[in-house]
Amino acid sequence: MTTFRDALAAGPLVLDGGMSNELEAQGHDLSGTLWSARLLRDDPDAIAAVHRAYFAAGAQVAITAGYQATYDGFARLGISRAETTALLKRSVSLAREAAEAAEAAEAAEAAEAAESTLGESPRRRWVAASVGPYGAMLADGSEYRGDYGLSVAELTRFHRPRLEALAEAAPDVFAVETVPDLREAEAVLIALDGLGIPAWLSYSIRGTTTSAGQPLAEAFALARSSDAVVATGVNCAPAADATAALALVGGVPGVVYPNGGGVWDAATRSWLGAQDEIADLAPAWLRAGALLVGGCCRVGPAEIAELAARLRPSTADR
Repeated sequence: MTTFRDALAAGPLVLDGGMSNELEAQGHDLSGTLWSARLLRDDPDAIAAVHRAYFAAGAQVAITAGYQATYDGFARLGISRAETTALLKRSVSLAREAAEAAEAAEAAEAAEAAESTLGESPRRRWVAASVGPYGAMLADGSEYRGDYGLSVAELTRFHRPRLEALAEAAPDVFAVETVPDLREAEAVLIALDGLGIPAWLSYSIRGTTTSAGQPLAEAFALARSSDAVVATGVNCAPAADATAALALVGGVPGVVYPNGGGVWDAATRSWLGAQDEIADLAPAWLRAGALLVGGCCRVGPAEIAELAARLRPSTADR
């Protein structure tokens, strides 16, 4: 059976885009502290629809809606531990169902096209269980600053229960995202031990440092030290900073899914300024060693479709 590691070795793979911007485009209010994770309980069909839209656009990997889904965060709203576990697992099952539907649809198309010898083999779709940083639970932008004043042991205790619950749902890979500093990266790597699920570890950055100011070369070296990590890189960062950051990865595949451009205005909870054309930057990211390429905030299905079209020549021989 082909594993995510196998698929990555044959890469590149196209990731999806932002979950929150698509939910907002559907008219959902994400102003609460749970952000898109609230809809895991209140409107799971909306999340499933976003996954389907990205697969239809050409994404091969769906990142789940669990970025801000944590035991601590849900408990603050009176959600029990048992229900939180169920919601974490639901985040994976929603993406899995969308992936299987996309595979089935493509298989049907391939079977029909095979009669004219023009068909292609259906592509496997993959599910990445989002694991946001401690700062995402705080909902105050801490994931772009780092250093919460917690020890590695405290951060490990925060992350491990959620990882265990997600592992029971059998995602193909963990997407450990938007990690702002080395202390939290170390904690997550400890928490991943023994779970049997590979992970990518991507940092939030400022130029060529983590958001907390540590050299990215050191951050990537820490990620490479774990046998669980299959890729490392950056996400939720300016697209213009991604190429220089990826050049520092070394030794393992790079992962990159930056924001779509502009500046986030925390007061109005909106993006200001023009969007970036991330598809134009993708060839440079591939040359720098990226094998997982997609988008984060302000990147929707249209941008992922363009990105997938740019990468298709690189994957046509698979």
